[in-house]
Amino acid sequence: MELSRRFHWRGRTVAWERLGNGPAVVMCHGTPWSSQVWVAFAEALAHDFSVYLWDMPGYGQSSKQPDHAVDLGTQAELLDDLLRHWDLPAPHVVAHDYGGAVSLRAHLLHGATYASLALIDVVALRPWGSDFFRLVADNTDVFAGQPHAVHRGALEAYIAGASHRGLTAEQMHTVAAPWLSPEGQDAFYRQIAAADERFTDEIQDRYPELGLPVKIIWGSEDTWIPVDRATRLSEAIRDADLEIIDGAGHLVHYDAPVHLAVALQRWLAHACS
Repeated sequence: MELSRRFHWRGRTVAWERLGNGPAVVMCHGTPWSSQVWVAFAEALAHDFSVYLWDMPGYGQSSKQPDHAVDLGTQAELLDDLLRHWDLPAPHVVAHDYGGAVSLRAHLLHGATYASLALIDVVALRPWGSDFFRLVADNTDVFAGQPHAVHRGALEAYIAGASHRGLTAEQMHTVAAPWLSPEGQDAFYRQIAAADERFTDEIQDRYPELGLPVKIIWGSEDTWIPVDRATRLSEAIRDADLEIIDGAGHLVHYDAPVHLAVALQRWLAHACS
């Protein structure tokens, strides 16, 4: 899906789209993904909701200037301002991976208000970040300067590890495509280099303060952020509703799309009742 609308923020260009009518639902992606992982779900939910898709700067169809910060702190400030731009005082928020930390920071540190929050295999609790993240952080220029074919091979091998059931060629293309241009290759390593656990350290002790309905959904076979984080997160967030999806990895969107779609539809219907 081409995101047809643009929001200009601190020199960045944020690509976004709105589908449907009804209560507002904002979908937040993670890394190294983009809003495209949410498109099929947004199209289904658009029968009952106004669904907002957006790409974080440095990702997908948004701008990727090398001098712009892409860390989780910056993205959370953007989300708070983006909700104001959309005039959404209390949307339902659905977040995956980095999107979890971004939406939690926007709420806890910047005062963004939500009607409900669904967290799917999210970055929210220490420890997170793989050996690959740390290696890239120490050698960003070397990785960014790899020959294109080497970069593509490493990228696709990395992405493949997020799925328990395996990705089709079309799914791999959807996820990998934004990172395959020269601009995208540089941006891919910049966003990994910006990963820092301090962005969750600053908020994870405040999760008991969350006073809104929270749904936690996790793939049982997630090797990127193991399922024990789901249990810990549900214990930290008062009255959180936890659902584990058997046989799904980190990319639950592709490993168990029907299960995830039904879980989100039920959650949002319940949160709106």
